[in-house]
Amino acid sequence: MTALTWPGCRNVRDLGGTPLADGGQVRAGALIRSDNLDQLDDAGLAAVDAAGISRFVDVRSAWECAKFPSPFAADDRWLNVPLTDPDDPDGPDLFEQYLVLIDDRSDRFATAIGAIADAPPGCVVVNCHAGKDRTGLVIALALDVVGVPLEVIASDYATTTYESDPPRPETILRILTHLQTRYGGTARYLQASGATAAQLASLRSRMTS
Repeated sequence: MTALTWPGCRNVRDLGGTPLADGGQVRAGALIRSDNLDQLDDAGLAAVDAAGISRFVDVRSAWECAKFPSPFAADDRWLNVPLTDPDDPDGPDLFEQYLVLIDDRSDRFATAIGAIADAPPGCVVVNCHAGKDRTGLVIALALDVVGVPLEVIASDYATTTYESDPPRPETILRILTHLQTRYGGTARYLQASGATAAQLASLRSRMTS
């Protein structure tokens, strides 16, 4: 995992180098996680351009996208897959909020993962507003599918900085455990929700080869 400098953003990491359980690692330049791109300055936009992005998977709500538009919203590479809606209630804690999304928006998670898998050759960016919660969930699912150990996924999740609400590794571990106990694992969850076996195979290939 490598922190990137995209002026205007504060939570940008290339997942390249993340170790796999089989001894391999995630390929550099395959998947980047980020916070909202709407504040990128000219240097930030140049950095994004240099990264060779083939798809932006923006998982913010339609309301957020309208209020804080992505500079790539008119670009064919940009895809909005809203994981939340403006009237969603807040849960008592992050785990409960995540649990509602996982159980009630499974089709949207499958779409987001499928969008990564089906992207043209190049790097895929997944972003939400802070680059922590919704992005963290999508990235955790992707890493789990390609074979990253759970403790490494949790470490990546907890690395994200957000001063008012630092993430805790046990939060994402509880979600991954829920996926295993209720759905038989992340891959089965995604396939039951609309992702295809071919898409999951493509995800593994593009991220690890």
